[in-house]
Amino acid sequence: MSSTVTVRPPRGVRGIGMFSLVVGVILIVAGVVVWIVVSLTLQEEKIVVSDDANMFAGQEVAGPFTAFAQAEVINKHALEASGGATYAELEQDDPVRATVMNASFLRASLFTSVVAFGVCALVIGLGLMFILIGIALRRLAGGSEVSVETPALASGGGLSEAGTAAAPSAPARHSAIAHDPPPTAAAPPAAAPPAAAPPAAAPTADPAPADQPPATPPASSAPAPDAHTEPVDPTRRQDGTDRA
Repeated sequence: MSSTVTVRPPRGVRGIGMFSLVVGVILIVAGVVVWIVVSLTLQEEKIVVSDDANMFAGQEVAGPFTAFAQAEVINKHALEASGGATYAELEQDDPVRATVMNASFLRASLFTSVVAFGVCALVIGLGLMFILIGIALRRLAGGSEVSVETPALASGGGLSEAGTAAAPSAPARHSAIAHDPPPTAAAPPAAAPPAAAPPAAAPTADPAPADQPPATPPASSAPAPDAHTEPVDPTRRQDGTDRA
């Protein structure tokens, strides 16, 4: 017996993708508009990069790179006029102080335009990223419902209809636990044999004093003659006759 699983696309993803697309378009439009406004404002000033600039010499200031090059040239000219001193290092009654101050204001304005161009580029890049994310989300949620049939497996192990492993029944677990041999306790390590005691020293006999008599030897172990046995006469034979 098989079962059917229906896979539905997540809800709300298409709406989030559409919102991301709209935000991306707005960011790109805003970034492009501000870029154009800043560029036209610089062009109206009719600023041309000085001939002694390190790059873009003789070009009209209309973008971030030309504005940066002109700001560096202005700083170079101001330092040459003040002898290498900045605006803060000059005396208040120094006539060069006003020239250095105007140069600082021009450089600040040009650097402000450079920062504006950088912010516009960042906003345009974020807009492109939001558009790509919106397209991906809409494609992810654009599918329809899909029904998938899963085969049923035999009971007693394996996978169930939902695709998960079937757990063994309770009696089987209990029987497995009952037949398992109990764990044997580890035998304690054998005790080391006690060290052998050293042999006792033999007692030394004290020498007998000189004034004591020597000890009498022990009596012989030969049996004493029987009191009832008559002494044997060597001059007589066993038959009682005298020897010649």
